Amino acid sequence: MIAGGAVFAQEQKEMKKDHTEWDNKVKTELKLTDDQVVKYDALSKEYGEKIEALKKDASLTKEVQKERKMELKKEKEAKLFEFFTPEQQTKYKELMMEKKKETKPAGS
Repeated sequence: MIAGGAVFAQEQKEMKKDHTEWDNKVKTELKLTDDQVVKYDALSKEYGEKIEALKKDASLTKEVQKERKMELKKEKEAKLFEFFTPEQQTKYKELMMEKKKETKPAGS
């Protein structure tokens, strides 16, 4: 039981590290202004909390969780695009495409 908790804690750290790296990459690659960084961080925190709550909702099937997670991601992107420049929007979409390719298991 304790070992399982340690593994879970390690996975949580890894996910948090991945999110931090991703956020830093977005901020750097898109050359966000200070004002944009504040807005970006607020949205990332808000949607991160919503996704965490979704994952913890045992009443939802995995399929429903996945659908709602996708809806939240689209909603977040729409809000980001309200303050991203057209160039930043294009670059963000490119980064998202790269990220999808990296996270897709080989052969799928």
